[in-house]
Amino acid sequence: MRVSLFATCLVDMFQGNVGKATVELLERLGCEIDFPESQVCCGQPSYNSGYIKESKEAMKRMIETFEDAEYVVSPSGSCAFMFKEYPHIFKGDPVWESKARKLAEKTYELTQFIVDVLKVEDVGSTFEGNATYHTSCHMTRLLGVKEAPMTLLKNVKGLNFTELPGKEQCCGFGGTFSVKMAQISEQMVDEKVCHVEETGADYLIGADAGCLMNIGGRIDRKGKPVKVLHIAEVLNSR
Repeated sequence: MRVSLFATCLVDMFQGNVGKATVELLERLGCEIDFPESQVCCGQPSYNSGYIKESKEAMKRMIETFEDAEYVVSPSGSCAFMFKEYPHIFKGDPVWESKARKLAEKTYELTQFIVDVLKVEDVGSTFEGNATYHTSCHMTRLLGVKEAPMTLLKNVKGLNFTELPGKEQCCGFGGTFSVKMAQISEQMVDEKVCHVEETGADYLIGADAGCLMNIGGRIDRKGKPVKVLHIAEVLNSR
């Protein structure tokens, strides 16, 4: 099975270890990985800020980049969902709507792909420690991926898992929201960090790089002894 990796901007620029873990994990599960080097930003930040015309140029680049892919897999629920939005954004366009729909139909978030397409619920990973999991807004509420991460984590040997209080609450990142509404965002992420502390977890696991960057940054600034990990890193641990 050939998989084209949609790495995302944050993974590409700040969290290369997540991209590496994603590739190694999928290869271990029998996938052949392709990384199209022409990929750029999916256009989500600029689109959400109202720059629709400018965003479409980046979107067209991404559609062309993954046009020949069999499957497109991303270690980010938020960015995977953005591809799902492309057909709505290009609705009525005789050329790009059809191409956008084809891309959307073959795009998956990492855990969604493993559970729903590969039909694997236990990847054979081992990770010793006490952990909790942050359910990101875009991945759960918009993309609709809720059970796949939990299914995979419950089968990780050695992992002691505690559910995060207020797990449905936003961490305050929201892309440009955290910049435009910095004070509100700060209060939201502080509340999230407090909930993480309540669990007594040594590790906070998540599946969206933006959320993990936001929460991890706040944990670090507050001097809390909690390590933030992407779910790909946990699932790739043996």
